[in-house]
Amino acid sequence: MTSQRDRFEDFAQRFGERVRGAAPGLGADAQAIRDLFTRGVTGKGLRELLEQETGDTYHFFTREIDFSDVTKEPWYKQPPLALWRIFLAMAYRLSPWRRILFAIAAPLLLVAWVKFFFSLVAQGPWTLHFFLGWEDWMLYASTLLFFLLALELRDKLGLKGDLEVARQIQFGLLPFEPYARGGTSIVTSMRPANTVGGDYFDIIELGDGQVSVVMGDVAGKGMPAALLMALLQGSLRTLITAGLRGPELVSKLNAHLCANIPSNRLITFFYGELDTASGGLRYINAGHNPPVLIRAAGGLEHLAATGLALGVMPGTIFEVMRTEIEAGDRLFLYTDGATEAFNSRDEEYGEERLQAYLLSHRSLPHRDLIDGLTADVLQFCGPVRLRDDMTFLSLSREG
Repeated sequence: MTSQRDRFEDFAQRFGERVRGAAPGLGADAQAIRDLFTRGVTGKGLRELLEQETGDTYHFFTREIDFSDVTKEPWYKQPPLALWRIFLAMAYRLSPWRRILFAIAAPLLLVAWVKFFFSLVAQGPWTLHFFLGWEDWMLYASTLLFFLLALELRDKLGLKGDLEVARQIQFGLLPFEPYARGGTSIVTSMRPANTVGGDYFDIIELGDGQVSVVMGDVAGKGMPAALLMALLQGSLRTLITAGLRGPELVSKLNAHLCANIPSNRLITFFYGELDTASGGLRYINAGHNPPVLIRAAGGLEHLAATGLALGVMPGTIFEVMRTEIEAGDRLFLYTDGATEAFNSRDEEYGEERLQAYLLSHRSLPHRDLIDGLTADVLQFCGPVRLRDDMTFLSLSREG
């Protein structure tokens, strides 16, 4: 079923086309406004609003309420007790300050209606003048607005529930458990900017002591980016299962993504194949933030880009680079959600702060290093919310 947002966006597009194509003046605006409030308005739609949508909203807010004991009360106690439980159920679903606003508005609206009915009884026969007073119109408008907001709240909370399920599924697809094989240890972390995110990381066993270390970042965030992340993971694992490795693997993956993702999307991608016995690392960096290799002997190295981001050009050539991860070295992968985090002064956390933190805390265990860096970024941002997903992967080899 087409959502209200889709219908509004469709109208907005038609409105813009109509205004651009019409002669200047109020005629085009008037026609567009008339279309806004008449197009798609049918008696069937009104019945659906009053019957189906109203019923669905009522069941949504009352589905977890037990009314069995309410029916045992005297008839005059049943309506207020049922209303009280519905009020609490709706308030429970709101954030604290919205809950307070709701707790103020709902009783006031109820009191207004009680006063309205007492006034009817007190004045005797109902007159048309009584129903056309400005206070009456304010009451009608407030009630209609409350009804509209209840419908919208139902839609929003339903979507939020779907997003929570999507978050559980997404987190279930990613390897959050610490990895330890042949002296190689890996710890990961992801903090989405929204309920779900577009960052991707993976640890894939290739056999013969080889392990693949992967990190990707889909342009954008939220549900669209999360869907593309799932496509990336599924495509990559399918190609690896088919026996593809190195540049051939990334080239095939890039061609597949170019053919299947929107033209305004791209994915930065780092793919490495590590020999856990020797520490040899073959890697391809498709436009991703350069991972930091922290040497045990001191100093940092960066695994710079070796090709364009995925999903941009189907014929892109990806160069393979090689390096050695010696005993005591640490390889740290991250996404730009950390380096491009901003504080209230519009200052960026940046590469320099990240590298300085890694150097000064190089001796920490993986989990402590990742948790500490996450806390440092959040402390830097202060009250400013993260704009993008933030993902870390820390890998080291024992002596």
